[in-house]
Amino acid sequence: MEDLRFPIGPFVAPAMVNAEMRKRLINDIRYLPSLLEIAVQTLDAHQLQTPYRPGGWTVAQVVHHVADSHMNGFTRVKLALTEDNPTIKPYDQEAWAELADVQYTPINVSITLLHALHARWVAVLEHLEAKDWDRTFFHPGNNASYDLSTHLANYSWHGLHHLAHIERLKEREGWK
Repeated sequence: MEDLRFPIGPFVAPAMVNAEMRKRLINDIRYLPSLLEIAVQTLDAHQLQTPYRPGGWTVAQVVHHVADSHMNGFTRVKLALTEDNPTIKPYDQEAWAELADVQYTPINVSITLLHALHARWVAVLEHLEAKDWDRTFFHPGNNASYDLSTHLANYSWHGLHHLAHIERLKEREGWK
C-alpha cells in the first residue's frame, strides 16, 4: 500500500547534481505553481477542507504550506549567496499551518504568490555561476550545512511531494 505521507517517496539527497540535473530541477521549480494551480482549480470548498490523508493537512493547508515553505526556501538561497554559510531560521510548519492567514485566506492568494515567487527564484537559479552552487547555509534544526545544489533538489522534491498529495487524494476520491 502506498505511504500517503510520502507518495513520491521521502527526499533522498543526490550524491551529485550536475548541470543537466540542475536544469531539470530548476524546471520543477518553474512549473510547480502552474501544476499546483491546475490540481486545485476544480476543487470546491468542501474538497479544499479535506485532509490529504487521515491526520494530515487539508488541501488548503497544503497549498498555503507550499507558499510558506518556498518563501523560506528562496530566502535561504539569497542568504547563502550573500553571506558565508549563514545560519538560517527554522520555523514550526505545523504551527504556521494553523495560523489565521491559512484559515481565512483563499488559496488563490498563495497560488498567485507562488507564481511570482517562483519566477524570481528561477531568475536567480538560472543565473548562478558554477561556483555558486557550492555555497552553503547552516540549518540549526538539522545541525547541518547544505549547498545550493542539494537545496534545489530538496525543493524540487518538496513541491512535487505536495502536488502528489493533492493529486493522489483526487484520484482516491474520484474527483475530477
